[in-house]
Amino acid sequence: MASIPPSPTSLSARATYFRDGVLPVGAGIALVAALAWAYTVYMVWGMENMDLSADWLLMPRMIDWQGTDLLLVFIMWAIMMAAMMLPAATPLLFLLAKINHARYSPRRAAVATGVAGLGYLAAWTVFSLLATLAQWRLLEARLVSPMMESSSTLLSGALLVAAGAYQFSPLKHACLGHCRSPLSVLLNQWRDGYLGAFSLGLRQGAYCTGCCWLLMVLLFAFGVMNLIWIAALSVLVLLEKIVPQPRLFVQGTGAILLVWGALIASRPALLSN
Repeated sequence: MASIPPSPTSLSARATYFRDGVLPVGAGIALVAALAWAYTVYMVWGMENMDLSADWLLMPRMIDWQGTDLLLVFIMWAIMMAAMMLPAATPLLFLLAKINHARYSPRRAAVATGVAGLGYLAAWTVFSLLATLAQWRLLEARLVSPMMESSSTLLSGALLVAAGAYQFSPLKHACLGHCRSPLSVLLNQWRDGYLGAFSLGLRQGAYCTGCCWLLMVLLFAFGVMNLIWIAALSVLVLLEKIVPQPRLFVQGTGAILLVWGALIASRPALLSN
């Protein structure tokens, strides 16, 4: 395993380090996230205005999905996950940008950092594939409506209880620990080259997927195209990674989800917008 070089110590070197290493990566993250959010908002608008968007090439059919419909829904999930989860990878990518800038030329450093970002998103793309298949089966079983909303209070309650219980699990906290500590990930998993960068991003993405996948599955309960809940879950995921006492915060949200799930079957209005 290659060693990670120390940071520059002079003031001018630090200024160049930040400008050339971090700002381009930050701009790239902002651009990709903005485009992903714009697409997500566009799709939400399309679902809410089916009379105007019924003939869109981007919209899947209401029932009897074929291969094209599965592809469209997969693309929707993948881009939505990029919008929701890429900002949470910012600390890792910024730190990686600084290290790469010290080791490589500015161009190669930017490419290597971008490749790591692609690796991170690749893990969430695998989740998106599984979510697409799950949505297809739930739609065929009439547990999710053609409008991508839960049709079953039992399903909604079960998902809430499962997500709440997972907030207390050792696996959740182990994965969250890796997500919150990008420096330890770099120290233990650093590899040279673009393949190494992709592998590092993929590993970190796998940890973050392991941490947050059940929170994302809650979109089947709240509405896959419910923009309010998409934004709320994005904020929740980000808070888990930055609050000072994550265990207390995570278990507190878990308790809320458990109680909510236990009540939802008898009081469906608790899940309404």
